[in-house]
Amino acid sequence: MVRIIIGSVFLLISAILYSTKYLSAAMIGVNSTSWGKDDFVRMLSYTPTLLNFYIYISFIAGISLLIWYIVEFDNKNNKNKREE
Repeated sequence: MVRIIIGSVFLLISAILYSTKYLSAAMIGVNSTSWGKDDFVRMLSYTPTLLNFYIYISFIAGISLLIWYIVEFDNKNNKNKREE
């Protein structure tokens, strides 16, 4: 049960970091004279690349923990069904 909670927390951290990336890009361009897709992509390039690393690592950790919990839960249920 602890794995599912920690996995969910890692997914929440990943979502917060992902939104932080886009919010920081929007804040960088708040004084820009023009707005467009190309301008926003350029502003996204100013965000730290280490932020992407943390987003992906926390996402992978969260998904891994959730999958691990689901596989173990499924194995326990199949073991109980075989014993009956």
